[in-house]
Amino acid sequence: MSGRKLRSNAGAGLGALLAALVLAGCATLPPAPRQAIGADARRVIEQLETRWREFGSLRTLADVVVQQRGDRHQLRGVLLAKAPTSVRFEALSPMGQPLLLATIHEGRLTAYDATTNEGYVGAATAETTARFLHLPFEADDLVGILAGHPVPPLDVRAADLVPADETGPSIELHGTSNRRRIWFDPDTGIVRQFELTGGRAEVRVRYHRAASGALTGFDLAAPLAVVSATVRYENPAFDVPLAASQFALTIPKGAKIQDIR
Repeated sequence: MSGRKLRSNAGAGLGALLAALVLAGCATLPPAPRQAIGADARRVIEQLETRWREFGSLRTLADVVVQQRGDRHQLRGVLLAKAPTSVRFEALSPMGQPLLLATIHEGRLTAYDATTNEGYVGAATAETTARFLHLPFEADDLVGILAGHPVPPLDVRAADLVPADETGPSIELHGTSNRRRIWFDPDTGIVRQFELTGGRAEVRVRYHRAASGALTGFDLAAPLAVVSATVRYENPAFDVPLAASQFALTIPKGAKIQDIR
């Protein structure tokens, strides 16, 4: 399969959202020179990593509006995310029936479009998810973004603390292939905003939270791709029991199945 897009409106909306979420993920920057990381920056990195490790799972309804080059897609669905690498999304019809199901679990990407009776299966690598779902992120990065806990690069080559702006203080992290800037609350480590830059692409996620700090959704912009989106969570539940079977997706018999390569 070579970058085929789902044809349903729900699929188009989901594809556009995922494109906006992660267009920067597969674009790369040359590796930054490795620099010594100061004690203050190291403490912030450890705080962010601790918040990520404390996350267990998320179950929520999600209302999504995506705008891309004059097209507007609106969809409602059920989102499940479980650390470290499992995601399930079901786009629902107005009657509550699943139109499109997509899962990433145990290194596999599986999707089924009920409107066309087509299924898709393949390895959930950054390359295959980029071609199929316009999602060039590793699974743990995706889970972190959806959970409000963006993950620092595995290999932090340089880290710079940035003075507070209107959003608050931030830290700029240079990884092997991209640059991430994370705005955070210095007392709690709660992330307010996340920006990823790589090559010719850029994605910014601004989180919405309740007074308690609980995540209620996010706004997203990928200006170079002319994509913007709003995602609002309804009755999100965190750290709820989610069985592995909830991330298993069996494509119905008789569906046309295509491999994602």
